[in-house]
Amino acid sequence: MPQSLSPELQRLQKEIEGYAREYSLDFPKVIFEVLDWEEINEVAAYGGYPARYPHWRFGMEYHQLSRSYAYGLSKIYEMVINNEPCYAYLLAGNPTVDQKLVMAHVYGHADFFKHNYSFAHTNRKMIDEMANHAARIRRYMEIYGEDEVEGFLDRCLSIDNLIDYNAPHIRRRRREEPDVDGVSPVNRAQPMRLAAKEYMEEYINPKAALEEEAESLEEERKLEERFPVQPEKDVLSFLIEHAPLANWQRNVLGIIREESYYFAPQGRTKIMNEGWASYWHSRIMTEKALTDGEVIDYADHHSGTVAMHPGRLNPYKLGLELFRDIEERWNTGRHGAEWEACDDYEARKNWDTGAGEGRNKIFQVRAIYNDVTFIDEFLTEEFCHKHKFFAYRYNESTNRYEISDRSFDEIKRALLFQLTNFGHPWIYIRDANYLNRGELVLWHRYEGVPVRQDYAREVLESLYSMWTRPVHLETFDEDKHIVLSYDGEAHTTQER
Repeated sequence: MPQSLSPELQRLQKEIEGYAREYSLDFPKVIFEVLDWEEINEVAAYGGYPARYPHWRFGMEYHQLSRSYAYGLSKIYEMVINNEPCYAYLLAGNPTVDQKLVMAHVYGHADFFKHNYSFAHTNRKMIDEMANHAARIRRYMEIYGEDEVEGFLDRCLSIDNLIDYNAPHIRRRRREEPDVDGVSPVNRAQPMRLAAKEYMEEYINPKAALEEEAESLEEERKLEERFPVQPEKDVLSFLIEHAPLANWQRNVLGIIREESYYFAPQGRTKIMNEGWASYWHSRIMTEKALTDGEVIDYADHHSGTVAMHPGRLNPYKLGLELFRDIEERWNTGRHGAEWEACDDYEARKNWDTGAGEGRNKIFQVRAIYNDVTFIDEFLTEEFCHKHKFFAYRYNESTNRYEISDRSFDEIKRALLFQLTNFGHPWIYIRDANYLNRGELVLWHRYEGVPVRQDYAREVLESLYSMWTRPVHLETFDEDKHIVLSYDGEAHTTQER
């Protein structure tokens, strides 16, 4: 069971919170709970939430975390939930220096959750909402059977990334005033009228012929018009609205969609969020909270957090160093047209206008950027050279990863490509009534990387189970236009 904070930890929390507010961090109330290693692994398996719907994947995650901890391969130091109040967990038995580090890190996250625009539309009472979701799904399991509901959950979770990550911030559908039958007057086909003087109008353009032609045009429009009119990025929303699902299935799919949108901002700001929290735990610990006897332990644990490993991007390290670089550049005036135009090495090396705007700038950045815009705007060639960034790829002849490029443009392009849409393919619903047979056509916006066809087939099977009609995916394979299809019995591939 979660333990309340000991008097010593309560004192430390008050101390660290005071330091955080001194640095102008602003956050809701933070509630810390102490868990042992089994409890913290259990909560981590549920994504940080104490109550989730029952599903086998949570058990698999718990088993993996427990084995990793038992073998000394990993250890969870902190978890914090985007909620009001924020809930955070401390691992029982950690030394005092680790508890202080975690508290400082958590206050950085809490400030980021409150102020970054990506989280502006998230549910701040998600702990309660998750518990409600769990209760509803358990109720469905009692009524329809565990196997039936869990099988449908499997299908929902296999497509839970087919949402529009920008939907909370923009309106995609163009709103037009419909006519009485729901059709926009702009899009209504009109019969052709011949030029005629007023007294000859009824002979040149007889009313019956015009009505007959109008009916014919309307029938052609209904056959040719695509549904939806524009490609739909939010596949889950479209299925909820239009798929022939039972009410409980529609409800379960809505739960998965709601949770996907809730977790999406954390994925879109992983580098910034962890970098911001690491920046502030570093400042709070080194400038305020550390005692002389804790310096070595702190340095050891902090260096482990921000260490870079071959073949992997460490969001803690990249985010931390970019925030430090931004602060230094805006403190010294190393930005803007004058700085960009300077090509004197010595002048650039010693450039310092004394602007002192670094602190204000990083607070502004943490509020209005996500990982893609953050990297695109602030990753500079000087930063890449300083931190020895490079692009790599797998060499099949040597059976290992090797450096493929050290150019700044290639490094930045590869990093942005990895972050955009979480590295997932862009999938849209293009036609939900293909050939007027009710078949579903999805379109892959191809950007040079083909979809994994084994994954695509599993997704098509899940979509078929919900749509109950054949489903197709238009994509590319080695620059050949192909269509992957599933009709409920067999998969087929056709070249276009």
